[in-house]
Amino acid sequence: MTLLSNLFVLNNEHDWSNYHKYRKRERYGYIISFYVKTNGWNMPSFDIVSEVNEVELRHAVENAAREMSTRFDFRGVLSSIELKELTVALKSESDFQVRQLEDLFRNHLSKRNVSAAGIEIEDKPVHSGRTYTLTMVFKQGIDQPMAKEIIKLTKEAKLKVQASIQGDKVRITGKKRDDLQEAITLLKKSELDIPLQYENFRD
Repeated sequence: MTLLSNLFVLNNEHDWSNYHKYRKRERYGYIISFYVKTNGWNMPSFDIVSEVNEVELRHAVENAAREMSTRFDFRGVLSSIELKELTVALKSESDFQVRQLEDLFRNHLSKRNVSAAGIEIEDKPVHSGRTYTLTMVFKQGIDQPMAKEIIKLTKEAKLKVQASIQGDKVRITGKKRDDLQEAITLLKKSELDIPLQYENFRD
């Protein structure tokens, strides 16, 4: 623990979620306040993350490609479903067929419990030569604008928790585990266009 001495005025721009206030009554009626940095010490917390299971994503691509190869409407048609890192490219000979591949692929994502929320996808397939290609990009982590939106949600709901940005995740800290559960319930009901997971629970 780190004692912050000579600190009597709060700076609202500082993240005080990891500090605990102690008050001590001295002589002559004066009250001295000081703050101890706890780093979440003795405070329940958890992390909000947004992660894509790359193994399951690869399985979804492989299964979709396998089904495509057996379908009569794609027989003799130049078509493919390919994964490179976190980018999936759907390719076929017409706009309509690419949209069919998209539906097929989304179905296999659902079967593998991979959320399609928050993916970056082109408005329409790109035409080049004989084929049309639709690119879908999956993202890992919570970016700054989305992290700020999560923090804003918890503040507007007046929950008894503190939210802070920790790299590509958001940490929620509260005095009681029930307070943390309220935050999770709020986020599950929200309309944030990103898949969220909750991990690293600490009592």
